[in-house]
Amino acid sequence: MQNQQPNLLYIHSDQHNPYVTGCYGDQLVQTPNLDRLAAEGIVFENTYCPSPICVPSRMSMLSGRYPYENEVWTNSHILDSGIPTFAHAMGAAGYDPVLIGRMHALGPDQLHGYTERLVGDHGPNHPGGGGVDHGELSGTAGPARVSLQKSGAGQSAYQVHDEDVTAATVDYLNRLGVQKRAGLLDKPFSISVGFMLPHQPFVARDIDYQLYDGRMTMPKINEPFSDELHPYFHWWREKCGITEVSEDEILRARTAYWALVTRMDIMIGDILSALKENDLDQNTIILYSSDHGEQVGEHGLWWKQTFYEHSVKVPAILSWRGNLPEGIRCDNVISSLDLNATMLDVLGAQPLPNSRGRSVLPLLNDEDTEWDDIAFSEYCTYDGCFHRMIRYEDWKLNYYHGQPSQLFNLKVDPDELHDRSNDSACRDVLVELTDMVLDGWNPNTIAQQMEAKQKDTQVLGKWARNTQPIDLFRWNLLPEMDYLD
Repeated sequence: MQNQQPNLLYIHSDQHNPYVTGCYGDQLVQTPNLDRLAAEGIVFENTYCPSPICVPSRMSMLSGRYPYENEVWTNSHILDSGIPTFAHAMGAAGYDPVLIGRMHALGPDQLHGYTERLVGDHGPNHPGGGGVDHGELSGTAGPARVSLQKSGAGQSAYQVHDEDVTAATVDYLNRLGVQKRAGLLDKPFSISVGFMLPHQPFVARDIDYQLYDGRMTMPKINEPFSDELHPYFHWWREKCGITEVSEDEILRARTAYWALVTRMDIMIGDILSALKENDLDQNTIILYSSDHGEQVGEHGLWWKQTFYEHSVKVPAILSWRGNLPEGIRCDNVISSLDLNATMLDVLGAQPLPNSRGRSVLPLLNDEDTEWDDIAFSEYCTYDGCFHRMIRYEDWKLNYYHGQPSQLFNLKVDPDELHDRSNDSACRDVLVELTDMVLDGWNPNTIAQQMEAKQKDTQVLGKWARNTQPIDLFRWNLLPEMDYLD
């Protein structure tokens, strides 16, 4: 019997640059499964993450609130368990939301509203918990030059993790299929799937690496290191050792990244096949997105941590066959928080009371619906970075507290080559967008809050190191899983 409420399959990857996807225009990458999903649904062209780094972005995606409202700005911050998430909202609407794989939440609450979790993260649940040994690829998972030096064909433990996630998801769908055929499936399902790929290490199995070896292109946007760089990028490139990167490193790392995207697409295909083979796709909403992008050498940058389009923009593909338009593209500016609100709207769940997200359903059902083309992102660190971005209509302002802002008109300058912040003709735009960035967002207050949180985290870290609490949800990453051929 068909459930009246729809099912949800939400697939969330880590560090996927939307421009490295066939349906977003990449002519080289092989992503047939995501491309097929796009052909059956809606591709959102301008979706921005709430923060260009993992934990703040993911926790905002869960809560529907900005990082400064969650007070989660770094990968060491813990989301308050008293903040309801979209998993809580789904549970309140009658679903039993299941999480399989990555969430990257820190702290004792590893569910945040999910009723079941089948595969955990590879890192410790607690600040100060047992770290991760990447063996031969030690150091390559962070923003450091070694991730470019140790790149190429081999194996990333993150791919092994995702293979486990894929197997668990396929098995779960097969079991749902058994229940359906037995007439025992009496309520809709909600499955969130969290992948690690295509996050660095920039290392991919040879079978995938060879698809692109010798065919890879250099970055489109070349920005040599010089004193003319914006002060933040001058500092960041020096800090990470990427003032100059060899062509060999660039091509190896990019080749591996494209290969990791393809391998992720294959795993997504396995999940979508299991969904269809078990006749569970008829009333199922499918959403694919990511927590942030990846620079892949554009502007001379790697990883994320920036507000350039390759880092702060994410893919977003939504499909609900027979209920939503198919094969269309939406170029309105939206936030990942809007995806949160949209899922709840489609599922008939109550909106989160303090969410900043806006459901896109009215926009999809009527193109004349009024919609503010606006999205915010923020990036704050203990290195003194207090940055916030606003994308508003054609304009993007990158605000760096204590440093010059950047202003781009993306309609005429999609590659962000011409900073208009000192253009007298753009003075009014600069003032207006700066006021919007600082409305309710105070970098001095955030600095004080982060200082207080750092002191709290030091105590929590010492506690974990001394008491060695059990990680209730943790995937066992082994050093031998990481290697170069």
